[in-house]
Amino acid sequence: MLSFSRQVLRFSRRPLGVTLRKCLATEAAEGGPAMALTFGSPSESFYHNVSVKQVDVSTSTGSFGILPDHVPTLQTIRPGILTVYEGGSTTKYFVSSGTVTVNNDSTVQILAEEAHPLDRFDEQLVNKQLEQAQQELSSASSEEDKAKATIAVECAEALLKALH
Repeated sequence: MLSFSRQVLRFSRRPLGVTLRKCLATEAAEGGPAMALTFGSPSESFYHNVSVKQVDVSTSTGSFGILPDHVPTLQTIRPGILTVYEGGSTTKYFVSSGTVTVNNDSTVQILAEEAHPLDRFDEQLVNKQLEQAQQELSSASSEEDKAKATIAVECAEALLKALH
C-alpha cells in the first residue's frame, strides 16, 4: 500500500519521481484505494461522484496523474487528453479547457468548457477544421480574431495528436 511505496523509495537508487510514479501506478492497477470523481461540461455530465482509481490530465503547468491521497491542487486544463481509470477499464476524453480541483478528501472535480469521448471524433473532419482554423489565423486582422483562431488551431492540433 502507500506506506509500502514510501518505504521502497528510501532504498531506491532511481530518481524519486520515476520510482514514485511506478509504485503508485502499480497500486492503482492492483485495486488500491479509489477516489470520487465528478467530471462534466455545460452540455454533458460524464461522472458524478463515481469511484475511480486514477485520472491523467493535461494542465497549463504540465501533465500529471491524480491518485487517491493526491496533494490538494487547483489547475487550469489545456487542450488535450483526459484519461479516467475505472476498475479494469480506461476511458479517454478530449478536453478543450477548464479546471481540475483535487481536494483534501481525495475528491476530484473536473469542469471542462468542452469535453467529448475520443470515439466521437472523425480524424478527417478534424483535419478540415485545422485547415480552416489555420486559414482564419493567417487572414485575421484584429487581435481578437487572431486569438480566437490561435485557440482553434491549438485545439485541433491537440485533438489530432490524441487521435493518433
